[in-house]
Amino acid sequence: MRYHNITKDDMLNGDGLRVVLWVAGCTHHCKECQNPVTWDINGGLEFDESAKKEIFDELDKSYISGITFSGGDPLHPANRQPVYELAKEIKEKFPQKTIWLYSGFEWEEIKDLPIVPYLDVMVDGRFQLELLDTQLHWKGSSNQRVIDVQATLKKGEVVLHA
Repeated sequence: MRYHNITKDDMLNGDGLRVVLWVAGCTHHCKECQNPVTWDINGGLEFDESAKKEIFDELDKSYISGITFSGGDPLHPANRQPVYELAKEIKEKFPQKTIWLYSGFEWEEIKDLPIVPYLDVMVDGRFQLELLDTQLHWKGSSNQRVIDVQATLKKGEVVLHA
């Protein structure tokens, strides 16, 4: 897996103060994407042990609420396995921290992936410029959903995050 940045003390990509991993690789190519530099699956840096340590050091801080996976698309086919493995390790090591994930894929397309049980919130769907609404919380366009993953898994239908 490759990544472009690790953001610390982020307040824009999920509840509370978070660490954000901006992965490389996206096939959606949404018009007016905020991060087109992340589209190339071969862009950025190789995700290595030092990058993982940087994330874990941040998550070890009591005031950090959790991690957000963004990009690019963390669920790009080339990212699915390494993001799953990292999310699993984070949830095992830091069970009190939340895991958010932004993806251009819709819930119905990814709900059976192995990573899903480790997620707390997923923002799904491609950004659509014609549905842009700057008043929306945690998402850019009105077609996107902020899904409470654990409640959705229990109920068997999509439950939106409050």
